[in-house]
Amino acid sequence: MKYLLDTNIIVALTIQGDANVIRRAAECDEGDMVTSAIALAEVALGTKRGLPPTMDALRAFVEEVPVLDFDYKAALAYASLHFKRAGFDRLIAAHALSHELIVVTRNVSDFADVPGLKVENWAV
Repeated sequence: MKYLLDTNIIVALTIQGDANVIRRAAECDEGDMVTSAIALAEVALGTKRGLPPTMDALRAFVEEVPVLDFDYKAALAYASLHFKRAGFDRLIAAHALSHELIVVTRNVSDFADVPGLKVENWAV
């Protein structure tokens, strides 16, 4: 595991067809990419509310990209973070930190204040 895909990257891969994101994902070796159960929950919530992607597209995504359970290490990392705001981003950041993963997101600024977190934007 090397990269943890954020919610907006899941959307980019499943429905938007962002060429830069797709190209960068294709350059990864098998097993390099995972997503957080938190990011998946965020996308699934949108899907249940009628937003894309469809549940079928989401299922197809998780057949290709493993979902990392939010575990004890992640919970401890979350508890140690300084909070300007709470929410999914902090949980995702803690998850990445606890497994020494790089967060891949379009919203780099959402994670900029998390010390020690590595972040990449594959959409540029």
